[in-house]
Amino acid sequence: MKLPLEASLPYRLLALLILAAFYGVYLAKQWRQKRRGIQTMQIGRGKGGQTRRVEALMGIATVGIVPAQLLSIGFGWSHLPAGTRFTGFCVGMIGDLIFLISVLCMKDSWRAGIPGKDKTALVTDGIYRYSRNPAFLGFDLQYLGVLFMFCNLLTGMFTAFAIVMLHLQILQEERHLSAAFGAEYRAYRRQVLRYLGRRKSI
Repeated sequence: MKLPLEASLPYRLLALLILAAFYGVYLAKQWRQKRRGIQTMQIGRGKGGQTRRVEALMGIATVGIVPAQLLSIGFGWSHLPAGTRFTGFCVGMIGDLIFLISVLCMKDSWRAGIPGKDKTALVTDGIYRYSRNPAFLGFDLQYLGVLFMFCNLLTGMFTAFAIVMLHLQILQEERHLSAAFGAEYRAYRRQVLRYLGRRKSI
């Protein structure tokens, strides 16, 4: 159903705030790294086979979801009760905050996609003490937050597609990190959960 403009306008503005904050962090980090001579965007660069396919689909998913979200916000398409919109705003802003903290903690090792020839550090401190993939968690929460605010078939399909593709990218990155950092990464993986949480030390 389409919400009346006067009823949905505050939540449309809040949803746009979620998107502006999230992509503002993303673009600012990319711009800062570019000034330092770092190529942030590594999706599909010099890769073949399954890695290239997964990264290409992930790129389509993460770019394609933006117009779907904006259309849903612009037209006020929502099929969930009004009470879910504030919950969605809170979830989306938590996602933004987690994403911001994750890129700050990653410093110059942050890349979009698996780095080819770049040498990056294994970051295990800060928020990475509690999540091996906080940036991806931030993406997921931002997507879900906007979905809770403006839930419809279009945004729902793109949200599901994006979350699945981000998860497949995580699995690829885990294989890359295991090969690149060996025992150090495997010990870290045993201690910290993929999305959120730590295992108790034995």
